[in-house]
Amino acid sequence: MDSISVSAASGMRTRMESLELLANNLANIETGGYKADREFYSLYSSLDSSPDPQTGVGSTLPVIQRHWTDAAQGELHVTSNPLDFAIDGDGLFAVQTPRGIRYTRNGNFRVDSNGNLSTLDKSAVLGTDGLPMKLEAGVPVEVQTDGTVTQGGLPAGKLQVVSFRDGEVNKEGANYYVPVSGARPLAAKGSVLQGKLESSNVAAPESAVRLVAIMRQFEMLQRAAGIGNEMNKSAIEEVGKVVG
Repeated sequence: MDSISVSAASGMRTRMESLELLANNLANIETGGYKADREFYSLYSSLDSSPDPQTGVGSTLPVIQRHWTDAAQGELHVTSNPLDFAIDGDGLFAVQTPRGIRYTRNGNFRVDSNGNLSTLDKSAVLGTDGLPMKLEAGVPVEVQTDGTVTQGGLPAGKLQVVSFRDGEVNKEGANYYVPVSGARPLAAKGSVLQGKLESSNVAAPESAVRLVAIMRQFEMLQRAAGIGNEMNKSAIEEVGKVVG
């Protein structure tokens, strides 16, 4: 395969990966607390690549080296639901899931049939004692900015809101984070706000512009691959004429 076709094929592959990330971001634009996934581009140079005869520089191909999560805070909007909580600033809610303890920014909670404060998927929200936060349905709840919960004027516990250093958590699904091996939660500096939820940090206008740009780049690379194929075809035909 000629260098034009190879470069075009590599470029199309990276654009397809970018398109998959962008599509997932757009699918979660209404998911509370969702953080957008983005890509970090780099250049790949094979050990077997030969240097350009004119410049002496080895050929390189574009690749997506890794994905990263944009941790920028989404907009906080008022819901007036006393069981909706948002974290203004740094922090994650601790949640007990069937897979173990996970962490989330989505504070859209409710009281389940067992009296546990829980997420939409029925995972129990944990207090600082490591146990599910117990609440009585129908009794007024108040939450202070440090996560202290009172119900009917009596203390009910304190929400476990923690933080991690950069690179110590990985995304799991759309809303959860799982710490890497050896990572330890730290005290969070953010404030817990009652009656509010954090929106996804995916910006629809920016995503629409990126979508158009990626599609146009993909089309140009397709045309480049077609040109490479035509050049190969012409070269083969010309060689055939000479040999004949």
